[in-house]
Amino acid sequence: MGKVLIIGAGGVSTVVVQKCAQHPEVFEEIVLASRTKSKCDAIAKLITNMKVITESLDADNVAETVALIKKYNPDLVINVALPYQDLAIMDACLETKTNYLDTANYEPKDVAKFEYSWQWAYKEKFEKAGIMALLGCGFDPGVTGVFTAYAAKHHFDEIHYLDIVDCNAGDHGQEFATNFNPEINIREITQNGRYWQNGQWVETKPLEIHQDVDYPEVGGKDSYLLYHEELESLVKNFPTIKRARFWMTFSQKYITHLQVLENVGMTSIKPIKIQGVEIQPLQFLKAVLPEPGTLGENYTGKTSIGCQIRGIKDGKEKTYFIYNNCEHQWAYKDTKSQGVSYTTGVPAMTGAMMMLNKIWDKPGVWNVEEFNPDPFLSALAKHGLPWNEIINEKLDFEDLID
Repeated sequence: MGKVLIIGAGGVSTVVVQKCAQHPEVFEEIVLASRTKSKCDAIAKLITNMKVITESLDADNVAETVALIKKYNPDLVINVALPYQDLAIMDACLETKTNYLDTANYEPKDVAKFEYSWQWAYKEKFEKAGIMALLGCGFDPGVTGVFTAYAAKHHFDEIHYLDIVDCNAGDHGQEFATNFNPEINIREITQNGRYWQNGQWVETKPLEIHQDVDYPEVGGKDSYLLYHEELESLVKNFPTIKRARFWMTFSQKYITHLQVLENVGMTSIKPIKIQGVEIQPLQFLKAVLPEPGTLGENYTGKTSIGCQIRGIKDGKEKTYFIYNNCEHQWAYKDTKSQGVSYTTGVPAMTGAMMMLNKIWDKPGVWNVEEFNPDPFLSALAKHGLPWNEIINEKLDFEDLID
């Protein structure tokens, strides 16, 4: 049994708190903190089997986070706040010698730059402190890394080609909305794409490359090549990979809205002054778009996320597809949340369970694929996200392999 401090009170946090509370045999005490305490209180009201303690916290303030950690002495801090706050929270964990888990890598607030270098730089400090940091334990990044590790352990001697494919085929009924924090989502997809090929990164223009991908239980969907953070750690930890790419589906309606907003400057992160007040246009846009956590009740359809892999086993070529489908309505029934929040929150709880039970336990800073994938995937299936395999069937990308 262990105590956790969960930082953040958005859609993913709503799932994480409820899934942790479903397992009081592991999570004996839950403290939930965010800048806006009323949001924490609203989440806490969803829990009926145990008391969730709520606190107000400015997670950018290291001293404030240190004080809160010392007040409750958690065994683990689960960071589901904004990626800008990762380093400040890690600093607080270092000072208090507390284990750490997050779902998205750090990025500076004023530059849309996604890489692990800032967090990997903490590796030696965490080792010396005798504590563990688990990075990117959502779905992508997160489960996709564990899927890759599972494939490497059980199905391949060498992985050569990896395509991570992410489809949300759901319908929330809104004209335009993002499925997770609008600020982070739009920063991500309006940047240049990037993929790994033959030992180097190849850069593309935003949403420049797309093709039809056949998603299980969903069908063919136009999918766009993006850069996604797990590619950086996967090509490092599986050096036989010749090419690694990430694909995500967007409807034409979504892209049209996005292009209009971009053309009029609403997706910019460059501050402007309005009546003497300095704001980022993207932050204003976030404020007027629907809150992702409110989309769940009327959401229909499914997500479909997985890894299409080609490589060598016993001297022969092999193809392998490992994936999960999540029904939005099932996610809402379980946690009053939509499927995108659910597919991030359940893996975060599962990773926390691995750490508290000392199944994944090693001082330092680690990505999920560096641990034994088997117990994680077993627990993931039990707690709401079952997964499937397709072996030695034609993949969407076979004909495109160089």
